[in-house]
Amino acid sequence: MLTLAKLKNMTPNTIFKAGVIEDNPEGISPNSFSWVAVRGGIHDWAIYSARGDVHYDWIKRHGDKVYDKSLIKQLVPCDDEAFKMYRY
Repeated sequence: MLTLAKLKNMTPNTIFKAGVIEDNPEGISPNSFSWVAVRGGIHDWAIYSARGDVHYDWIKRHGDKVYDKSLIKQLVPCDDEAFKMYRY
């Protein structure tokens, strides 16, 4: 679980968690998306996503920000203090 203390101890601007949400049991499909959780410069953080099989560094720079609160908490379980630091 992500806590504020863990967030503060991370190196700024790094990917600390990543994954793929599969829509198709056989593998990545056009409806699947890859995502990364990135620690910001001032112990804030955000999740970015992109469709299909895309390199995580590309997603960090060009991906779409995730705004859905339930999806954020599903991808990166976190306590209330860490969630308050999510960069919308």
